Amino acid sequence: MVIRLFVSVFLLLLINPVMAFDNLTASVNKNPVLVGEYFTLTITADGKVSGEQPDTSALTQQFVTGPINVGSRTSIINGSMSSETTWQMQVLARKAGTFTIPAFNVAGKRSTPIELTVVPRSEDAQDQKDIFVKAQLSPSTLYVQQAGLYTVKLYIGKDLLDGQLTAPEINDAQVTQMGKQKEDYEVVDGRRYMVITREYLLQPQKSGSFTIAPPVFNGQVRENYRRMAVSAIADDINLEVKPIPNDYQGTWLPSELVNLSEEWQPADEQVTVGTPITRTITLTALGVTQEQLPDITLEQIIGIRSYPDESDRNQLTRDGRVISQLVSSHALVPQTPGTYTLPEVKIPWFNTVINKVNYATLAERTITVVADPNQPLTSLPIQAQVTPQQNVEQPLANMLTPPIAQPKTGLDWLLMGSGYVLWLLTLAIWLIRKPKTAKSNTQVAPLPTTNNVLAKLKVALGQQDAQSFYQALRALASQESPTLGLDAWVAQFNEPELSSEIAKLQASLYSNSNQSADLSKIYQILTQAIKNQATGNNTHLAQLY
Repeated sequence: MVIRLFVSVFLLLLINPVMAFDNLTASVNKNPVLVGEYFTLTITADGKVSGEQPDTSALTQQFVTGPINVGSRTSIINGSMSSETTWQMQVLARKAGTFTIPAFNVAGKRSTPIELTVVPRSEDAQDQKDIFVKAQLSPSTLYVQQAGLYTVKLYIGKDLLDGQLTAPEINDAQVTQMGKQKEDYEVVDGRRYMVITREYLLQPQKSGSFTIAPPVFNGQVRENYRRMAVSAIADDINLEVKPIPNDYQGTWLPSELVNLSEEWQPADEQVTVGTPITRTITLTALGVTQEQLPDITLEQIIGIRSYPDESDRNQLTRDGRVISQLVSSHALVPQTPGTYTLPEVKIPWFNTVINKVNYATLAERTITVVADPNQPLTSLPIQAQVTPQQNVEQPLANMLTPPIAQPKTGLDWLLMGSGYVLWLLTLAIWLIRKPKTAKSNTQVAPLPTTNNVLAKLKVALGQQDAQSFYQALRALASQESPTLGLDAWVAQFNEPELSSEIAKLQASLYSNSNQSADLSKIYQILTQAIKNQATGNNTHLAQLY
C-alpha cells in the first residue's frame, strides 16, 4: 500500500510539472532596515512550481539585488500531499526613505506589495565605529572620456570572518577595477583598523551631472565567540562631467599633463650607410587610459627606411592619478650618404587644468650619413682610365696649337721643325716602352671583384644566413657604386620585385616584422641583372640623373 502511494505521487509529479496553487506571498526578514544593509526577500508559492519564476527586474530601479535561489519541498501527511516553492534573494537599499516592493506574478497568482522603511545610519552608532567605508574621486571634475581614479577604503576594527564589498555604480560611465585590492593597517582616533583598499578607473561617456552610488560592505565579524552580521556604506559623490569643446580638432586626449621623450641608439649624430638606428619614443599622459594614447607614426624620408616595432602600453596609479605610457620603437636604416633632417613629432592634447589645447612635441633632428669606410671600393672601368698616351698627346697638342696666327720667320720655321722632330722621337720612345708599362700594371694586386662578392653572397644563400647575405649585398653595392648605396644601386636595375624582396629582408633584420625575404629570388634576379648590364642587354636599366 505504501509503495503504491509513492508510485502514484511520483507519476503525478511527472504528469503535472506545474501544479495549481492557491496563494503567492512575499516577505522580508527585516523591516525597517539600515541604509547599505542587506535583507532577505522571500517569495513563496503553496504548491509545486517548475519552469516559472517571478520577475524581479523592477527591484533594480531602487535596490541592489543578488541572484535568486530557488527551493522546493513536498510532504505527505495522513495520505495528503502538500508542496511549497520558494524564491529567495538578497536585497540592499542605498538610500534612506520609504520604498514599495512591488507585487510579483507566478502562474497567474499575484503577491501583495510590501512597504519597506530604510533608515539612515547614525554617525554615533557603534557599528559605524567598528566598520566604515570611505570613498574619494580624483580629480573631482572630469571631461568626457577623461579617466578618474575612484578609491575605496574599508576600515575594519574587529575580527573579520567573511564579507563582500560591492563596486561603485554610475550611469553612462565605464567603471573598471585596477589590479588587486591592498591590505594594510591604519590608526584612526587612536584605534587600529585593518584597511582594505580598492581602486577603480572611472570614465564618463556623456556630459552632465551624475551621482556615484558608493560601494556597500556586508559581512560577519567575531565578537565574544559569536558571529555578528555587520554592514557599512560610503557617502555618495556628485560628479560634474564637462563636454568636449566644439572647437577641438584631432584625437580627443584630455589630460593634466602629456610628455614626449626619445632615446637614440647609437646616440651619434653621424652614422654609416646601412647601420640601423633604434629610435625609441615614449608618450606619457595623466588621466587617460593606455588605450586612449594615439599611435606614433613617423614620416617616411627618402634615403632612410623606417621599420616600426610593436608598441608597449602600460598604466598605473600614483598619488591619486592614473598614469599611462606608450613606448614605440622604430628601426631607421640609412640607405644613401647625405644629411637628413627628421621632422618634429607633434601630438595635440587638451589641458584639463587650463582648459586649452596644448601640444607635446619632439624637435626636429639632423643626422649625417656617410659611406661605410669598411666596404671595398672598385677601380675605375678600363675604358674610363687615363692612359699615358692621353697624358702625352694632349699637352703636346696644346703646345703645337698657336694662340694667335702671326707671320713666321726663318727662325720660327726652324724651331717648328725641331719641335716636330722632338715630338716624333718622344712618340717613338713611348711606343717602345708601352708593353713594359702594361706588364708592370698587371703585377699590382687586384681589388675584390664582383665575382668574389657574389661568391660570398652564394655561400650565405646556401647557409640561409640572412644577416651575412645582407652584408654581402651591401659590400656588392659599395663595390659596384661607392657613392650610391644599396637602394640607389638596386634601383638602377628597375626590378620592382628585387627592391621589394630587399625591403622585406631589411624589415626582417631590423624590426619584429613577420614577413621574410626570399634569398634565392634576390640572388637570382640580382645575378641576372648584373649579367645583363655587363653584356649590354639590360633593357630594364633605369636612367640616372
